[in-house]
Amino acid sequence: MNHEHSHDQAVFCIADNRLEAIAIAEGLRAAGFRESEISFVMADGDDGAEIVMEGNTKMPEGATTGAGSGLLLGGALGWAVGIGALAIPGLGPFIAAGPIMAALGGAAIGSAAGGLTGGLIGLGFSEYEAKEYEGHLKEGRALISVRVENSEEVERAKEIYNQAGAEHISVKGVASVN
Repeated sequence: MNHEHSHDQAVFCIADNRLEAIAIAEGLRAAGFRESEISFVMADGDDGAEIVMEGNTKMPEGATTGAGSGLLLGGALGWAVGIGALAIPGLGPFIAAGPIMAALGGAAIGSAAGGLTGGLIGLGFSEYEAKEYEGHLKEGRALISVRVENSEEVERAKEIYNQAGAEHISVKGVASVN
């Protein structure tokens, strides 16, 4: 039973808010997880203000302080891979990054289940769980995941999530994207 190189698990959690999400993502990075393995998804802006991130840090014209979430994230998580805004059908503008971005981007376009639920099902969630997680995101929470290579990394990821106060921690077998 040697699964040392089955690079096909991810540990997911729900963070209560942006600050917690950033703390978790930074914690994962500090613990030695590769940046390319860390994913997150969260609503962009609490007031429907869409900010598309293009790596520029100057505030858009007429942006209120509350609308700077995308830029805040871009600054805090500038290392994240493929960070960008994503319009998810039925959910509105979201910020996503990492491997999950590809899964959601593809699913949001071509899935029968549609949007986020379809993307999460594609990542190994049951439909029930996917809908539950989508509900959390609708309420402004963040979904974070990290790809793990072995049980030791699973435990390390869970520890980081727990320390940050994250909830709904689950380990999924995910289909390798590449």
